[in-house]
Amino acid sequence: MTPPADLSKRFLELHRKGRPLLLANAWDTGTARLLASLGFEALATTSLGHAGTLGRRDGCVTRDEALAHAREIAAATPLPVNADLERCFAVSPEGVAETLRLAGKTGIAGASVEDSTEDAASPIHPIELATARVAAAVEAARAGSFVLTARSENYLHGRRDLADTIARLQSFEAVGADVLYAPAMSDLGEIETLVKSVGAPVNVLCMPNGPTVPELASVGVARISVGSTFYNAAMGALVEAAREWREQGTHGFWQRAIVGARATRSAFEG
Repeated sequence: MTPPADLSKRFLELHRKGRPLLLANAWDTGTARLLASLGFEALATTSLGHAGTLGRRDGCVTRDEALAHAREIAAATPLPVNADLERCFAVSPEGVAETLRLAGKTGIAGASVEDSTEDAASPIHPIELATARVAAAVEAARAGSFVLTARSENYLHGRRDLADTIARLQSFEAVGADVLYAPAMSDLGEIETLVKSVGAPVNVLCMPNGPTVPELASVGVARISVGSTFYNAAMGALVEAAREWREQGTHGFWQRAIVGARATRSAFEG
């Protein structure tokens, strides 16, 4: 087993501006092993995908369940794994630090902390509290020898405020965040402005009709993730196959099934 410090060092080294790491999100041991067999260099968990395997909506998993899931994905392959721990199941910096202290024992190479709340009327923490949470997360990540990604959730909550998002990420970088992330940004010009405004590697979420991998590479993005998209794509394929069979009585889905069968057979042999 690769020592945690070596695994996290390798993970951080994969964040190359202009040569972005494609971070694939798995939701169980099988998908982790399948994605590894397809040549991905690192993996991440997906809170929505994990919740879906339990028949729940995103945000409805407990801390203990999320930590156990992170351990499962980290153990599935030799690849570095970044854990999606949502809001770190706490409001206070001390609570964030405790969650990440526990996460450091699961074998992950990285984890993230968000600045969102659970309050629809006020969905984003004030920057002072958000920064204190990141500072506590950084301290826990250093102790646990893993990479800390700090997220500004403005765009995910309809707050398309580039200046505030940059200010938040700059503040997070100032207290030691290794990677910066503003999910749901999709304008290439705004992304380029963000990349130029910070020194740390920037992660971008793959978005519908958003910039392509080459376009994101051209503006210096260092990491691209898919979040829950692979999970939702898999569920979409299941829905289409089930509806075709039930409503039309045909089985055109067999062609896609053959692709999946061959891939999993190869990934799981041995």
